[in-house]
Amino acid sequence: MELPVMDLAPYLEIAAEGESPKPASGLTELCREVSRILKETGALLVKDPRCTAEDNDRFIDMMEKYFEKPAEFKRLQERPFLHYQVGVTPEGVEVPRSLVDEEMQEKLKAMPKEYQPLTPKGPDPKWRYMWRVGPRPLKTRFQELNSEPVIPEGFPEWKETMDSWGYKMISAIEAVAEMAAIGFGLPKDAFTSLMKQGPHLLAPTGSDLRRYGQESTVFAGYHYDLNFLTIHGRSRFPGLNIWLRNGQKIEVKVPVGCLLIQTGKQIEWLTAGECTAGMHEVVVTKRTIDAINLASEQNCSLWRVSSTLFAHIASDATLKPLGHFAESPLASKYPLLCAGEFVEQELAVINLKGNKGES
Repeated sequence: MELPVMDLAPYLEIAAEGESPKPASGLTELCREVSRILKETGALLVKDPRCTAEDNDRFIDMMEKYFEKPAEFKRLQERPFLHYQVGVTPEGVEVPRSLVDEEMQEKLKAMPKEYQPLTPKGPDPKWRYMWRVGPRPLKTRFQELNSEPVIPEGFPEWKETMDSWGYKMISAIEAVAEMAAIGFGLPKDAFTSLMKQGPHLLAPTGSDLRRYGQESTVFAGYHYDLNFLTIHGRSRFPGLNIWLRNGQKIEVKVPVGCLLIQTGKQIEWLTAGECTAGMHEVVVTKRTIDAINLASEQNCSLWRVSSTLFAHIASDATLKPLGHFAESPLASKYPLLCAGEFVEQELAVINLKGNKGES
């Protein structure tokens, strides 16, 4: 199965005029299709005319240059006392949930063999860079989740490149969030109003395929994302597997010029489980090996960069089932919870919170 590509241009044209799709219009059906795909697959491929392949390439070019720097240079941007929520997270820090969650491990054993994820040997062997995107709240109980960005020396283009790509991907998420809200029978701004001043993070990963380019190497063990929606530009090296709601495992193929959106735990909370957080992993596959061989022949970088952005609900906002989802029989599984507290609880499980001052 391949995910369908949704073109956001028709919706963006209507939205630019400050209108909502008319009930009888084809756009309302498009919104229902967006919500259906998110519900059934936890993932959505979109084409947004504001986010071009050239934008993605410019971003990946810069991140390849950064990740190719020596480890001692990159560690200058490490901020463990801020939960690694800004700056660089070295390889060997992020722990896949499947390694520490016993309930999840039992579920994995019960899966059909062909759908089971690969078992990681330990913490993820990938680097990550966290960059705050968007305005911060003037007052917040969660200052460490809304910290100042870290800029590495020798990259004069860093801020402009990060902000430009980050804002463009946030714009795409906002359009999809509006469409999903309409498709779910909620007000158009049901989700986006809660995203305002959220601790959105542009969080590209860097995986060294020279060192870890063997087939079945696990760069990101089986996990879900704790945020609202996650968006990725196309990587130069494939390897992302996702699990559909029916348990089927598929390798995602992102067409040139398209973006991949995945559901996180916060949208699961807001829809009382109508959407569930999408499970996924990043591993070295046969297709990854083919891309490594081609990149080697062309003398290109062998760092696999993902241009990932985590869109969040605002830290001080309340997570709870919205609108008619509050009447769902599953609503009691999703009690009122401050979004910032939820994020801190989740980070503690995957080893990113730690004790302040520890690396």
